[in-house]
Amino acid sequence: MSDADNSRFVIRDRNWHPKALTPDYKTSILRSPRQALVSIPQSRSETSGPDFSHLKMGQHDNDLLLNFNHGGLPIGERIIVAGRVCDQYGKPIPHTLVEMWQANAGGRYRHKKDSYLAPIDPNFGGVGRALTDRDGNYSFRTVKPGPYPWRNGPNDWRPAHIHFSISGPSIATRLITQLYFEGDPLIPMCPIVKSIANPDAVQSLIARLDMSMANPMDCLAYRFDIVLRGQRKTHFENR
Repeated sequence: MSDADNSRFVIRDRNWHPKALTPDYKTSILRSPRQALVSIPQSRSETSGPDFSHLKMGQHDNDLLLNFNHGGLPIGERIIVAGRVCDQYGKPIPHTLVEMWQANAGGRYRHKKDSYLAPIDPNFGGVGRALTDRDGNYSFRTVKPGPYPWRNGPNDWRPAHIHFSISGPSIATRLITQLYFEGDPLIPMCPIVKSIANPDAVQSLIARLDMSMANPMDCLAYRFDIVLRGQRKTHFENR
């Protein structure tokens, strides 16, 4: 376990995140609390966390083009997703675990409960993990996920997105969020996105095309920087 620097520890601003009850996001109705929340002071168990610096990573853990290879490459637009994890003061978070999961290029997850009619890609598992380097940088190679319909409204579609889990330096700094792609017209239509009242919070979830990180004749690249806690924090996924 490692201890977070408590002098740099800022409590998450709950006003930045959507209300628990957002009726247009149908599944929030049954999940939202019926009573006022109880504030519990954070103890050492919340302000310390696991030390990932010695975690052994597989050769292709961060390469979703290769980590589920069954004799071929996955179908879809090849992309790089990369960025930097830092705290609210811009200090990098080194050696922390960044995990991601996503649908394939057709918009289907490799999950037994996903019944969308798009086919499963035999060479795409849809999961990856990486450790940030000493400067807080991480990188994944993958395919751009496809949008998919979901049973919220008569014709609601999720924008193309990638789920992220970032452990940070303590239990209290763990962040679970989603990445969306710049220019996707489905973003402003999505009931989950529309539950976020602050437009700056929405922008914190959008990855930007970054040609400086692209591999010529191979992959386009998107930059997604992640801020843990504080006034510039990346929006927390309310699911």
